[in-house]
Amino acid sequence: MTQKAIHVAVAILQRKNKHGQCEFLLASRPQGKGWAGWWEFPGGKIEVGETPAHALKRELQEELGITPTLTQQWLTRRFDYPQTHDAQAKTVMLHFYFVNAWQGAIEPKEGQQLSWQNPQKITVSPVLPANAPIMQALALPPVYAISNVAEMGESAWLSALESKLKNSLSLIQLREKQLTDAAWMRLAGQVLTMAKAHDAKVLIHGDVRLAQKIGADGVHLNSLQLMQLTEKPAGLMIAASCHNALELARAQQLGLDLVVLSPVKPTKSHENAATLGWDTFKSLLAHAMLPVYALGGLQMRDLDQALSCGARGIAMQRAIWA
Repeated sequence: MTQKAIHVAVAILQRKNKHGQCEFLLASRPQGKGWAGWWEFPGGKIEVGETPAHALKRELQEELGITPTLTQQWLTRRFDYPQTHDAQAKTVMLHFYFVNAWQGAIEPKEGQQLSWQNPQKITVSPVLPANAPIMQALALPPVYAISNVAEMGESAWLSALESKLKNSLSLIQLREKQLTDAAWMRLAGQVLTMAKAHDAKVLIHGDVRLAQKIGADGVHLNSLQLMQLTEKPAGLMIAASCHNALELARAQQLGLDLVVLSPVKPTKSHENAATLGWDTFKSLLAHAMLPVYALGGLQMRDLDQALSCGARGIAMQRAIWA
């Protein structure tokens, strides 16, 4: 018999530390509860008659003594917990919300420990297994920028890149097929130097060996390269372009670090391509367990929509440089 899922509201409280890096609040499970001592995001069971948003507010008041004032619905994920010595097996449906502002001072109201964590450098353990893919997604920024030298010109684009790097841009794909090998290598050298100065990551388009040679952080594969890939290259961040459920499943099977799913809206890059629209985009992400970025004709104002569909964020080639 299929076990009925327990619905849980989960709060991802986030703040910027003194270095401008985003941190998220984790709490240890108190003694006397199942999985005691394990770390998780704050939150709790959604009671009968409650919406997830109402449960989120109540749980944060009970657990931390705060009232959320600015929240953003994110993804919903199912997880099957096995039976342990202190807890029964159960299935949970986790409703994640970003909490960007709140009233009151955070206090541990239930005897739990609290810790602000950088998802790229988690210092507490053990973390509840349901949170592993969430941590992977949170280690990535909400904006993935794609280079646009072809339309802007090199000087103007490099100037825009420097400005965005100073304003916290931290993930860039270098994709300039029109350049000669010599011109591309010169540009790549400049981009890598600029990115390193701001602790940003650079993925180059389509060439694993070249990425390794020049010291790039990773590679972005097109959908054909994705479907031909037999295993994820070691030592690099690997991203890929996806357009349908089959390609998403392949990326997940290979354990890629992130994908872009496109086109969501009409885009100049693929003027005749059929668009997904937000409803199809959301349905494709319903069972995705890796970070997905929406791509195609998007503006910064589309970020909240993408997050509410379950994406980690948005990818942009033109609007980001405006």
